[in-house]
Amino acid sequence: MRPAGLLGLALAVVSLAGCGSLIRSATGGLTEQLGEAVLGQDDPELVREATPTLLILIDSLAAGDASPAVLGAAAQLYAAYGVVFVNDPERSRKLTGRAYNYGRRALCAAESAGCGVEKLRFQDYETRIGAFPASKAQALYDYVIGYLAWVQARADYEALAQLPRLQVALERLLAVAPAPIRGRAHMYMGTLQCLRPASLGGAPEEGMRNFEQALRLTGRKDLSVQVEYARNCARLLYDRELHDRLLEEVLSAEAEQPGLTLFNNLARKDAQELLSSADDYF
Repeated sequence: MRPAGLLGLALAVVSLAGCGSLIRSATGGLTEQLGEAVLGQDDPELVREATPTLLILIDSLAAGDASPAVLGAAAQLYAAYGVVFVNDPERSRKLTGRAYNYGRRALCAAESAGCGVEKLRFQDYETRIGAFPASKAQALYDYVIGYLAWVQARADYEALAQLPRLQVALERLLAVAPAPIRGRAHMYMGTLQCLRPASLGGAPEEGMRNFEQALRLTGRKDLSVQVEYARNCARLLYDRELHDRLLEEVLSAEAEQPGLTLFNNLARKDAQELLSSADDYF
């Protein structure tokens, strides 16, 4: 399993939680129980093997004139699976391409102003996304998740050129989204700001502030926030003390949390690997 990198493990948490909400609206209590069972699972390999079946189910539900909730859940689950559980680069690009397509459809289905935004010039895109209704923040978040996954799976110049558009969407989420979404949006914004040192146009100090906000809003229970903070900002700044403190917190924390058990266990594995390589890095 490759590191989650730009998206962080929280992506997968949200994706499967989104699948749970999709399931509630589509088939009632059975699917809600399924979502809870997946998130409460402490065996990531079992989930990796089971997820393709969920993808086929979601494809069938998302066909035709699907609702924003269904399309958003499809975007999130494809993004999570393509980033967290798939090691083959070509396959990851294909799966995250589907995530991005579903995210765009979700944005358009939720609000006509979201239709075709990927074709707009940057200034027009900034205006359109900057006025996206607060009531449709979930659809904007689903779009961002698919977009982030698409960028991460490619990591070429064409994909990296999309980062300013992602930042615009994250800024809108930070302005209007409810606290759970804002917590993860702060984490993703912090990651983007820590991609480069300040001398090359990055904003690591602002990135650290965003990570601190993410920790506050998630109550430090989503352990992927600490892992991504250490992986992206602490390593960029060569701050060994911060790096080790965050990762040791992950290893000493209780992984079993409502809706977070599966991916907290994955975060703990990442934390151990990052600590093990710290002497070579710093």
